[in-house]
Amino acid sequence: MKLYHSPTSPYARKVRVVILEKALGGFIEEIAVDAYADPAVLTATNPLGKIPALVTDEGLALFDSPVICAYLDAHPKAEGPRLKPQSGPEQWSVARAEALGDGMMDLGLALQMERRKPEGETSPTSARRWRSQMTRALDTLPETLAILPQDVTIGHFAIACALGYLDLRHGDMNWRDGRGELAGWYESIAARPSLAATKPN
Repeated sequence: MKLYHSPTSPYARKVRVVILEKALGGFIEEIAVDAYADPAVLTATNPLGKIPALVTDEGLALFDSPVICAYLDAHPKAEGPRLKPQSGPEQWSVARAEALGDGMMDLGLALQMERRKPEGETSPTSARRWRSQMTRALDTLPETLAILPQDVTIGHFAIACALGYLDLRHGDMNWRDGRGELAGWYESIAARPSLAATKPN
């Protein structure tokens, strides 16, 4: 299999965490690409030109991160317990947590792209709204984490990768301020080998 990714993408990091958690590293070639340059190898795999994108051994191209993670979680060669419960209330609490983490990544990326725009093309109104949405999401995380299964899931990893992206690109948001419980949880899970190995520099 081949995974097209960027080392700083939180979405790709989530996939790379799953690869490590499921002991699939020996079966996947990780290829770093610049998605903004629209490399042919990426656009031929994902017409949207986005990362991550995975090409299976059968030649099937998969995207985006929730689809890839679900595929890897169910892969015949994957080791360990499933990261996505397949039934019961836990199925939906985990799916909700993953969606929240992914949504926070969306907001973080939108804010980062806004910073890159030339003067005169930015939208301060949109940026303020995105920051407000991020703050609301951060405030709900302790409640979200409290209803997740005790064992780690894709929901935990999505939230951890979202917080890691805030550290990487939006340190000015100081998301730990007033959120000691969340900060403590993050420091604990960030030490997990799969997250430590994929931490962007």
